[in-house]
Amino acid sequence: MLRPERMSKVSVTGSKAVMGDVIETVHDLNLVHLSDYDGSWEGFDNGDPVAGAESASEKLVTVRSLENILEVDDADAGPSRIVTDDALDEELEEVRQEANRLDDRRDELEDELRGVEERIDSIEPFARLGTPLHLLSGYETLEVRVGEGNADGIRQALRDAAVVREFEVEEADGVVAAYVYPESNAREGFLDDLLVGVDFTTIEVPEDAEGDPSAYVEELEHRKQRLESKLNTAEDEIDELRLEVASFLLAAEERLSIDVQKSEAPLQFATTENAFVAEGWIPTERVDSLQAALGEVVGDRVDVEELERADYDRHGHPDHTEAVTDGGTVSMAEEPPTVQDNNGFVSPFESLTKMVGRPQYTEIDPTVIIMLTFPFMFGFMIGDLGYGILYTALGYGIYKKFDSEIVQSIGAIALFAGVFTMLFGVLYGEVFGMHTLGEILFDGHPPMHKGLQPTYGAYARSWLVLSLVAGILHMTVGFWFGFVNDRSHGLVDAFTHNLAWWFLMIGVWSWMFSAQALGIKDPILFEPLRETYIAGFEGLPEVVGTLGLVVALVGFVGVLYGEYEKYGAPGLAVGVLESPNAFVNVLSYIRIAAVLLAKAGMALVVNLLFWGAYEHDGAIHFLTDKGPSAVPAEELMFGGLVHGGVPFVLLGVVIFVVGHLLVLVLGVTSAGLQGVRLEFVEFFDKFYEGGGRVFEPFGYDREYTTED
Repeated sequence: MLRPERMSKVSVTGSKAVMGDVIETVHDLNLVHLSDYDGSWEGFDNGDPVAGAESASEKLVTVRSLENILEVDDADAGPSRIVTDDALDEELEEVRQEANRLDDRRDELEDELRGVEERIDSIEPFARLGTPLHLLSGYETLEVRVGEGNADGIRQALRDAAVVREFEVEEADGVVAAYVYPESNAREGFLDDLLVGVDFTTIEVPEDAEGDPSAYVEELEHRKQRLESKLNTAEDEIDELRLEVASFLLAAEERLSIDVQKSEAPLQFATTENAFVAEGWIPTERVDSLQAALGEVVGDRVDVEELERADYDRHGHPDHTEAVTDGGTVSMAEEPPTVQDNNGFVSPFESLTKMVGRPQYTEIDPTVIIMLTFPFMFGFMIGDLGYGILYTALGYGIYKKFDSEIVQSIGAIALFAGVFTMLFGVLYGEVFGMHTLGEILFDGHPPMHKGLQPTYGAYARSWLVLSLVAGILHMTVGFWFGFVNDRSHGLVDAFTHNLAWWFLMIGVWSWMFSAQALGIKDPILFEPLRETYIAGFEGLPEVVGTLGLVVALVGFVGVLYGEYEKYGAPGLAVGVLESPNAFVNVLSYIRIAAVLLAKAGMALVVNLLFWGAYEHDGAIHFLTDKGPSAVPAEELMFGGLVHGGVPFVLLGVVIFVVGHLLVLVLGVTSAGLQGVRLEFVEFFDKFYEGGGRVFEPFGYDREYTTED
């Protein structure tokens, strides 16, 4: 699981007479990721598409266009079916003609409707004004302007203008009409110049309209309604056609996609006039299957040879072998595609890995580590049986309801996170922030406490310390993975870029947790653990601290050397400036404890408001079985809304439900995102690049068609 599936590069060489049979057989196997011939072999050229490729491509374009017109999707598929050549000629043409007729009709109606709506918009202001349209234009000396603006400002501008002999301004519902009779010496366009400085936007008077604008708008509205009715009818006809032909179109698209895929395969082959050579990648364990299948179909008329095997030696390095064929020595010219080798429990977490990038073939695949650590961190941070049940149910529902692989992966991850949340909820003894489970299972003394209770405050501080320990362990795995990945670059390079940083981190934190120089260290590193799980803990032995300083020094020197090798003399300064990251990055894991306390605190507040609570002997008790009057006043923290009148009870129910739903949602946005951040930033950064090639086998997973 930590390494991708082993891949082999194979070649298939044979006569062009059997090339079609080879293509059919390899396509049916759906196992070989074909390599593109680069034209480097003397006497070989890229092959030509099989006859019919252009026709199939054109029909495929037609089918996809029809699917777009009719808005066909996967949900419209019927049972799988055989799509014959006759159906691709006759039935497809019938569907094309009918779909195009309906689509053209719909476009015509939409254009006409759009024009009517624009016409209504242009006439509506004149309807508000109420003046017949023919009275607003057609004068030789009278200037008329209609628009929206400030009527008083227009009057003042016209009143002050020397070129205006007389004017009249009408206003109705924000629409203004100005009638202006100019002096004889007024130049053309004088009115537009006058209105430039006024709050006024001109509305052009329709040249082809006359009469009462309100009646005209009413007529247009009726016309709009008729067009909308016709458009709805056209949409219904298109929808009926979609239901009728969707299954055929989906099957035709699949059939044609397969035909195009097969017919264009020779473009990736190296060919001569009489022979061909095809190369590609295949899982090593399936090479025999390929040889057997081709042998059964074409016998000894083709030669199937395993050219190279991308293997790993005992150190985990890629170990590429060479083979000699009739064409000369063949060496690996491309990195193999990556097929992640994860079982059913791990595979959903591949979606998280692929958010950074598919692992390269030579990289360790961290998916199994994410599967082990992400749900653990999430469950630890939320740690509640009630929330865990809801997360698990939600994840299971998503996984079952949706067909999308990525959505199913999200559901599976939520399910895993929910299970760990339930597990830690049992250990904390909590259900929706209540300690009832701890009372039942552990007689009030569960093995873990979140630390919000005054008497258990040491646990809250312990989680801060243990979060640091978790970070050290998590990053240790990352540094060692990086060392393994980089071993092929040389031991020195692998050490300075990976283990040197690990030495520095381990050395510094070993000293931090040691009993050496206790006076300058914060007691929080030791006291909480002593009060919770490690009685008498006074730090690691002093010799561990001394050894840690030595290890840190070795790591620091290694870091400086690595930066010097990379950047020269300036790299020494870079190494000095970056070396504190070995300390600081571990501190990032404190967010685990921070989220734990924040979510627990929110649940505590919600329950306190609803039930009420009192403090006794250093412990907080909710008023679930008694009222506030039964508690001494000096111990009462809050009386609880549930113990008030009906309005307070209703308010309390709202707060209880909404509050816990908020905690549930924020669990995803805080615990989930913080967990992902620690995986991607602190863990992946130590060893992972991603960017591996996608394994795309030559073949097709049929959904809508059958060959039988």
